[in-house]
Amino acid sequence: MSEREIRVRFAPSPTGPLHIGGVRTALFNYLFARKNNGKFILRIEDTDQNRYVEGAVDYILESLEWCGIHFDEGVHKGGPFAPYRQSERKNIYRQYADTLIENGFAYYAFDTPDELENLRKELERNQVPNTSYSYHCRNRMSNSLSLSRGEVQQELASGTPFVIRFKMPENVEIAFSDIVRGDISVNTSTLDDKVLFKSDGMPTYHLANVVDDHLMEISHVIRGEEWLPSLPLHVMLYRAFGWDESMPLFAHMPLTLKPDGKGKLSKRDGDRLGFPVFPLEWKNPQTGEVSGGYRESGYFPEAFINILALLGWNPGTEQELFTMDELIEIFSLDRIIKSGSRFDPAKARWFNHQYLMKKNDDELAAMFSADLEKRGVRADPDTVRKVAGLVKERADFVKDFWQHSCFFFQRPENYDAEMVKKQWKQETPQLLLEFAQKIKAVDGFDKDKTELLVKAFLEEKQTGTGKLMNPLRLALVGSPMGPGMFDIMEILGREEVVARIENALDKIKI
Repeated sequence: MSEREIRVRFAPSPTGPLHIGGVRTALFNYLFARKNNGKFILRIEDTDQNRYVEGAVDYILESLEWCGIHFDEGVHKGGPFAPYRQSERKNIYRQYADTLIENGFAYYAFDTPDELENLRKELERNQVPNTSYSYHCRNRMSNSLSLSRGEVQQELASGTPFVIRFKMPENVEIAFSDIVRGDISVNTSTLDDKVLFKSDGMPTYHLANVVDDHLMEISHVIRGEEWLPSLPLHVMLYRAFGWDESMPLFAHMPLTLKPDGKGKLSKRDGDRLGFPVFPLEWKNPQTGEVSGGYRESGYFPEAFINILALLGWNPGTEQELFTMDELIEIFSLDRIIKSGSRFDPAKARWFNHQYLMKKNDDELAAMFSADLEKRGVRADPDTVRKVAGLVKERADFVKDFWQHSCFFFQRPENYDAEMVKKQWKQETPQLLLEFAQKIKAVDGFDKDKTELLVKAFLEEKQTGTGKLMNPLRLALVGSPMGPGMFDIMEILGREEVVARIENALDKIKI
């Protein structure tokens, strides 16, 4: 077989917001395509019109754009195999379903919902191993296998609702390979005659995705393991169409598991444990319910991508932080692991902290300034930059900066009662008053100068560091929080330090 161009696709259904498991699927496809100089396609699989949710397609596009995952072809870009929305391709699928019927691989089924329910109950009563619509029962149901040609034509002519089902052969061993799972063999006796074409004139996922993957010349199908049970049918469809030689290679990725490792990660788990499971905030158009997103929670897109890359994939080294270019360089399908990968919210925050630390102070200051503006706080840009650089080690998100630095922008109105009780002694007011006078007289007020000033003052007063520095922190900050005192004093400046000392002396009474 000659070497094929690498063409992969991400094919979400617009039934709601994009789960982080879906973003990971898109990411792995993107990395594989870029690594191999291939093409990455976005196809919208909206054949189930009953589950279509308004706004879901736009949400998918915005989410992937935020993540830095870009497509070569798709609903928003066009391309040589347009249209890329399955609802706009429905006329294509019927001809392929008819071809399967003509060649004996599919059949019309006219069964009513009541007849199907009665069949299920009967098979359960008789304890038949396979209780689905299959070779066990199809010849006694209302379909083109059990009816005469004339009866079938009459049903079709009279407009009787029908579906088209795949005729799964009896007792045939289907052998195929998966890049992640290895060699797999399934006996057709365990499979049912899946519906390929519905009574509403739309194909099911099974028919549409096989036809589209073939027509769009997809070389590899990289998707979640929830689709692994459908793979035997898809292999049989490729064979029935005579597309064996062009059948894509398959790689089924492991599930993203709950933090405790017990079951697939869901929105309920995120709600219960306080972390998002969607890339962006989502507002349900039916209920108005708002679900949080990683972007709105303060995550950097590069951190979010790094988190997802290591869910179900192993780089083979101890390295944990990767740029997108680095991921592209080292990504390979053979390093996707088989077992489910547990999502760790604490580790996710750790990743964001690492990327926050990589940002320069000017970048962080710009982000922090936006937060300060929302709070109605006006601050000197140079001060904001210094504060951002000082508190970033303590924060996982830029939104955390305020809680670690609010005292830089507003004088304390209240003072920590426990700290007052422990640190504010009878001699404290006089000590601080004298220290304030030294501050006023000192030449220069940078970090080094204030450190020398404190040392000289303590020596002069023959007192311990804690006697001065603890109540001084209380006066400047209002609590035990904050970075080093010399950093705080330098940023606040001489006049503000003196003003805060005087303010504390006025307000703190013991």
